[in-house]
Amino acid sequence: MPGMTCWNCGVDTKIEGMVMRSDQCESCMADLRSCRGCRHFDPTRRFQCRESVIAPVQPKEKANFCDFFQGRLRGSAARRNGDPAQDSKSGFDDLFKD
Repeated sequence: MPGMTCWNCGVDTKIEGMVMRSDQCESCMADLRSCRGCRHFDPTRRFQCRESVIAPVQPKEKANFCDFFQGRLRGSAARRNGDPAQDSKSGFDDLFKD
């Protein structure tokens, strides 16, 4: 089973199982059990989440108790601080490269 990567710096956290609310990245000290560290985080969706949350969780970078939380796995295509519109355009353009 692949481990989790830090949403902030991309470092492998070596966490293989459950992510605790108190877990932080050893490299940058970012809270790992946060919206930004969740595989369901999507800045283009309502409340920035792919799950059916009924209220926004704020702030997205701080630890929380969300029941939908699932850590981002190594090798997953996690969008970090990029522009979602530009990421989509780049992906589309890449389809037609020779």
